[in-house]
Formats: sequence, C-alpha cells, structure tokens
Amino acid sequence: MKASTYNNFVYYNDKFVGYNALKNSFILLEQELYSLYEAAKNENKINEFKLIHPSFYNFMIQNGFFVENNCNELEEVKKLQREIDNKDDFFDLFINPTMNCNFKCWYCYETHIASSKMNKETIQSVIKFCENTISENKDLKRFYLSWFGGEPLLQYQDVVLPLLKELSQLFAQHNIKFNSGFTTNGLLINQEMINSFLKYDVDQLQITLDGIKPVHDKIRYISKNRGSYDEIISNIILLAQNNLQVIVRVNCTEETLKGLDEIMSSFSNLDTNIKKNISFTFHRVWQAEQKLEEDVSEYIKKYNGQNFNVSGVALDSFRDSCYADKRNQALINYNGEVFKCSARDFKSSNKEGVLKEDGRISWNDIFEKRMSAKLKNKPCQTCSILPLCGGGCSQVAMESEGKDYCVYDFDEDKKKQVVLDTFLTRITN
Repeated sequence: MKASTYNNFVYYNDKFVGYNALKNSFILLEQELYSLYEAAKNENKINEFKLIHPSFYNFMIQNGFFVENNCNELEEVKKLQREIDNKDDFFDLFINPTMNCNFKCWYCYETHIASSKMNKETIQSVIKFCENTISENKDLKRFYLSWFGGEPLLQYQDVVLPLLKELSQLFAQHNIKFNSGFTTNGLLINQEMINSFLKYDVDQLQITLDGIKPVHDKIRYISKNRGSYDEIISNIILLAQNNLQVIVRVNCTEETLKGLDEIMSSFSNLDTNIKKNISFTFHRVWQAEQKLEEDVSEYIKKYNGQNFNVSGVALDSFRDSCYADKRNQALINYNGEVFKCSARDFKSSNKEGVLKEDGRISWNDIFEKRMSAKLKNKPCQTCSILPLCGGGCSQVAMESEGKDYCVYDFDEDKKKQVVLDTFLTRITN
C-alpha cells in the first residue's frame, strides 16, 4: 500500500486535520499518530500500520488515505469528472430574452443592445428544443430554466411568460420536475408578475445590490434624480412575503463594504418566516482590484448572528462543478446563438453553437474543445487538492491553454486554507 496523492493535512486546534480529496473524507489525528504516518509514508512502510495499529490502517484504506501501489489515482479523478459532467438526469437551460437593460452599471461586461428581443420563431425553436430533450433523454428527471441577459424582465410579457406557460405544462405532462429562476436587477417586479411566478414554477430570483442607498443609486439609477435602491428593497421583501426564494448578491468594493451593516438593517425588522426566504452572497467586483475576503468574512458572521442566510463560495468546485462544464447545459441568446458560459460577453465570435428551426443545436468546435478542456494542466495533475479544486472551470482551462496555471496562484498556504475551510464547513453542517 502507499499513501494517496490526494492526502492533505492541516494543523488545527492541537490536532492534524487529514483530508483525502478524492474520497472527500476526513480524519483527525493526534501529533503522535500523525508523526508515525509521516515517517511511514516517507520510508515507504505504510503496510507496517497493519501490525501496529490495525484499526487505523483499515480506516485509512476505507477512506482512500492508503491505496494499492498500482492504483492510478489520476485516472480515477478523470473518470469521476466525466461522470459528474456528463450526468443526463438533469438539464440546465439558460435563456437571454434580450440583451437590453434598464441600468448601465459601470462594471458590467456585457454589451447592451437596445433593439434585442427573442422573436416568435426562436421562441418556437426553444420549445422544440425542450421537446427534443425530453424525447431523446429517457433518463431526464429534472429541467431547470434560468433567465439571464440583459435584464430578462424587460421582455416578460412577450418572451418570458409565453415560454414559462408552455414549458411548465410540457414538463408536467412528462412527469419531469421543472423549475425556473431569474438573474434580475429586480426593479420591474410587481405582484401580478409574482402571481405568475408562483403559477409557473419559478422558485428563485437573484437580485444585486451595490451597497447602501447613496452608493447603489449612483450605480443603478433610473434617472439622474431617481435611484433604484428603495424600490428594489421593497420588491425583494415582496418576493419573500410570497414565499419565493431571493438571493441578494451584494457587490463589494472598498466603498460598498462600509455599508453592509446598513443593508442588513433594511431587512432586520422582517419576521423570521420572511427572513428565511432571503439569503445573501458577497462578491468582490473583479474589475476593482482589491482583496476584501477577510473584511467580508466579518460581515458574514454579523449576518448569521441576525438569523440571515449567508451563502459562502462553493469550495468543492470539482464535484459541484460549474454549470458550463456540464454537457447537459446550454445558453440560448435572444438571436438563437448558443453559448455555455454566462460570465463572458455574448459576441458572435464566442458562440459555441446555433439553435436550428427544428429545435436542435448545431454545436461547433469551441463546444467540443470546452468539453475536453479540464484536467489537462500539468501542475494540476500532481496537485493534492485536484479532486477538490478541479483546476478551475472549463472556461478557465480553455483560456489558459498552453500554459501552466493554478487557480490558487501556486500558494500552498491558500490550498491548506481551502482544505481547512472545507473541514469547518463540513462539521458546521
């Protein structure tokens, strides 16, 4: 037997936290036993544990810390990655009804097109695409429809609502679970719209705030004399009162960070049964090159202390890989062009396919390149946290092709912190 390539040990509270990233398993070791492990590993005497500590030896085998000498662990990681990213019981469809928007946030990476709108022919092709997906995938159990853009609610009546009605009925007829969600600025929401959300299986909305009212209103304004903060806050509360889940994404810069307490106070007086429908995520605006993670962590503690749900960054980006890594995922733009990643602009040169009139997607070489891009980076192939990190998403892998890279900057301390955070998250949950 030999020690697994994917063993990681981090010192914490006078013990060593052991983590095997491939089996996703933990062990806590006292200093003495950890020293024995290190000595046995370095001297290739792992088998001696069978005699001196058989229960420890068996635990380590069962949880992947000890593996057979001829075990090719990298191939096991690649096999697991294929299983995860090629699952066919779930389909995740994104639709951009328009690339127009009623705001012009300074950091937005998208090109807004005022006249853009999905036409009736493309709407019919989307419906046919969903019909084809059902007929061609007998293992399909769940279908999720995400609305993106642009601001998708600008085309609610003409594009969104007709598709919601049609697809909700279609999937119900085939006994396939259907839900839908929006990434929206939240300004246009009203009770009539919410009633249709509830009727046609909308379960979640993500809405962004850019700090406290004065800061937010400088970025997301309706006119020079009219901001949007108060109306968006009211709409978030209205959604929560109707038992819809709202993820409030708070964009953080050094300026907006100072107002996180005040944002919390906008919701503090809500009843607990309303609060449970609102969760918060904090994100650094990547165009503003600042490291704010430590400051944000303090606010996360404050929000948790006020009985708010706070979602952290997903640590296991291998098993919980990006939607764009999945073969059963597509993003259909208003004009019928098809993409995978929603975190890049939607230039025609970046498209990975085209939605045909018969509802089939004609994928191009970029799509196939994406689907085979992961786990080729040489530093990743010998890294102990590969089955936790995955080397980044397929977009990162494609953009880094031909060069050695590390999403943690080759910093071993950062990697150890991810292991520790994973452990702390596990014991908290």
